[in-house]
Amino acid sequence: MDAASLRPLGVGEILDVAIKLYRNRFLTLVKAVAVVVAPVHFLSALVELSLVEPLDREEFSTIDPATGLPEVDVEQIWAFVAAAIVLGFAGYLATQLATGAAFRIVSATYLGEDVDWPESLRFARKRLWALIWLSILMGFVIVIGFLFCIVPGIYLWAAFSVAIPVLFVENVRGTRALKRSRSLTKGRWWPVAAVVFLGFLLGVIVSGMLTGVVELALGATDSDIVAVVVGAIGATLAGAVVTPFTAAVATVLYFDLRVRKEGFDVELLARDVGVAPPAGARPTFLPPPPPPPPSAGAEPPFWPPPPGWRPPDA
Repeated sequence: MDAASLRPLGVGEILDVAIKLYRNRFLTLVKAVAVVVAPVHFLSALVELSLVEPLDREEFSTIDPATGLPEVDVEQIWAFVAAAIVLGFAGYLATQLATGAAFRIVSATYLGEDVDWPESLRFARKRLWALIWLSILMGFVIVIGFLFCIVPGIYLWAAFSVAIPVLFVENVRGTRALKRSRSLTKGRWWPVAAVVFLGFLLGVIVSGMLTGVVELALGATDSDIVAVVVGAIGATLAGAVVTPFTAAVATVLYFDLRVRKEGFDVELLARDVGVAPPAGARPTFLPPPPPPPPSAGAEPPFWPPPPGWRPPDA
């Protein structure tokens, strides 16, 4: 495969390629994410329901006969706090696993391969703990940047935007992945920031629309049970739809940066990701390259050509 098959893309082209990849494998991506995040959301809903009902019945407090004042049942409250912490961590793990699975599907689709969602989850599971450590480091450094003066945090947010693709493609982990991401985005910060911001904005809009549609479909209700169930359904749909799109944007952005700086081609990508594209294949979703300029003397001096005129190549 010629390296020219992959060419640098503009901001709009990167988003366009990400959307096309996302639409083509929409069902597979949604399955890979939903099968991981849905159980966590509904377990959280069960815990929330078990918390709301006792609060409504005032079971967390008893009246002290000596003082006549309510006494809070601290043990029950701490039990629910512990459950919320455990479920929050489980949700975090599920999100990281879903992100890795989405990356695997998007990368393979970029090469014309058809990867199913179980295989993508197995691929992501092998790198799950490295992904967790990378996300913790990235979050910590960005938060420190925001605390110092906001501007460093914004800079690092864009500079680290391809750290996760670096981890999955190059198997570079921890601080080295952050440094590698910053190196790739160096000199391209403004276009990278534009892509990341627009992708984030689109994700927020779609997430809000989905949540609103679910709430309208089920109707307003005063029932706590219905409200909690609706919230779990909306959160699951939002995660299943937005997480793959975010991964698609980051993946295409990462490939574009490598094309620009390292002459990255499809054969190298296949070797790194672990798939084998057909011989002569070209990424389906890339915009076609511009036609080459005509060589000097390739056109006749006038039309119809004079008798005996032949192209130089002939």
